[in-house]
Amino acid sequence: MRGFRWPPPPDGGPRTWGPGPGGPRTGRPALPEPETELVTTPHGVRLERLVTGTGDPVTVFAHGFGNGIATTRPFGSGVTGRKVFFQFRGHGRSDAPAGPWNYLDLARDLRAVADLGGASRAFGASLGAGALCRLLAESPERFEKLVFFLPAVLDQPRGPVARERVTDLLEAVESGDASAVADVVSLELPTAVRNTPAGWSYLRQRLDQLLRDGLADGLATLPEQTPLRDATVLSAVTAPALVIGCAGDDLHPVEVAEQLAAALPQATLHVYDRPGVLWTERADLRERISGFLNE
Repeated sequence: MRGFRWPPPPDGGPRTWGPGPGGPRTGRPALPEPETELVTTPHGVRLERLVTGTGDPVTVFAHGFGNGIATTRPFGSGVTGRKVFFQFRGHGRSDAPAGPWNYLDLARDLRAVADLGGASRAFGASLGAGALCRLLAESPERFEKLVFFLPAVLDQPRGPVARERVTDLLEAVESGDASAVADVVSLELPTAVRNTPAGWSYLRQRLDQLLRDGLADGLATLPEQTPLRDATVLSAVTAPALVIGCAGDDLHPVEVAEQLAAALPQATLHVYDRPGVLWTERADLRERISGFLNE
């Protein structure tokens, strides 16, 4: 990886891989990866976990497809109390039991981590939001507060663009070709960020993680599945919820966020007007999430 040159580094930016004078000058929006632990769940799947902060309340954070602890940590940077981050099965160092898997399996992972950590609040991003919905369908009173960031799917399958993107990522990671993985991951970045030191650093970190840990084959059928048969089942959830959507996001249609907010009796919906909010609206997003959870 040290001689890898895709995409071209920005002027004055890093031109080699690895630490030292040529290293990236910034890692935003992802944070450096700290030492994590593997915990054994009651259903026998070991999951990678990181616990930060002290005291109560405790919030569990569930990541999106192909992401993990590093990309989820920024969401909790302003949240008080203990924060429990983890990797779903098939991601990072977590186990990859025989698949294929469904959202019930992911909900079981989320529930186990929440129970082991004593979490009373939950945050779910994209895939994690779907797993959280599936958990709530079974246990609507499990959490006291909820945050859903860019929900991707509820009771209708993902669109063709989203399914293709997820499939492309799985195939690229399986190939072990850094350029192929970079082609897919770079689409996560707003165009204006892709050729900047910050974008280069983010891309490097994502490549390092994906090529090191891979993604399990059991994830392959998830893009065709839905977490719920009928979103109206969420009407039994009484906890206050914050639903965050984004206009113009092909992977996370704003209509899904609107449907989720309508299905939850105590939901507040906020929609950003353009994609890439982790880059373009980072401060507002942090304040919105922490303000809701800390009040």
